[in-house]
Amino acid sequence: MADQDYQHGLRISVLGLFVNAGLGVVKLLGGLLGNSTALVADAVESLADVVSSLVVWSGLRIARQPPDEDHPYGHGRAESLAALVVAVMLFGASVGVSVEAIRGIRNPAGLPAAFTLWVLIGVIIVKEMMYRLARRTARATNSSLVLADAWHHRSDALTSLAAAGGIAIALIGGERYAAADDWAALVAAGVILFNATRVLMPPLHELMDREQPEIVEQVRRVARDVPGVAGVEKTFARKSGLRYLVDMHIEVDREMPVWQAHSLGHDVKNAIREGVPVVQDVLIHIEPHKPDDVQDKK
Repeated sequence: MADQDYQHGLRISVLGLFVNAGLGVVKLLGGLLGNSTALVADAVESLADVVSSLVVWSGLRIARQPPDEDHPYGHGRAESLAALVVAVMLFGASVGVSVEAIRGIRNPAGLPAAFTLWVLIGVIIVKEMMYRLARRTARATNSSLVLADAWHHRSDALTSLAAAGGIAIALIGGERYAAADDWAALVAAGVILFNATRVLMPPLHELMDREQPEIVEQVRRVARDVPGVAGVEKTFARKSGLRYLVDMHIEVDREMPVWQAHSLGHDVKNAIREGVPVVQDVLIHIEPHKPDDVQDKK
């Protein structure tokens, strides 16, 4: 199941790579021929997105590899690291677009050509479609990396929307509003910065092993229903790639033989992995059950 999810993510990343490359070239030619600073800045970001798509693809390829001797917990963290790189690239794109926009505001280069507006409208439609497709895949696969890529597509759509608004104002207002194109690029840079912050947080939480309360509640509920489990104590869950790793303490009858307690631990592990498919592995620790009256005395 996990491998199938990674395959879905890889297909989206490859599609995004070709889309970014194609749109980047179209926007760059349109911006240079149509005298639009906003469109050129947008093109530079799209071409940088080609590198971002390669990062997403590489991260998913590494994360899908099974555990080995050097990585007994698997390679899932590669997904979080790649998402972190995408967030940093978004920050860089925001700075780059801002610099170009400020330069254009200080030294307006004249009115953009009308056809650049139609180029941007086409770009907005394509990028919004890519965002929706990637977001749907991210939700289905539980991938923070694919979600980061989805927000990258949304950032591009919003950047192009801002650029289109600036070009429209410049064309309607004439020479006096020529800088509207560049002001639009500056607004777009702010949108990119906001999305970069939004993309940054999920992989950062994953790398810091942030608690996963929803998963914890689900696995505790499953464990309690396994015959022989007298109680569930401490339970922790952390995300690694598309799956979760769980540590759990369960209570058993204090007179239960070791071999039987060991077997029960496997039953609990299997029940959790079957009942909560997003869980990759469970480490069970056996504790002797303490009746309420014994606990009260202590």
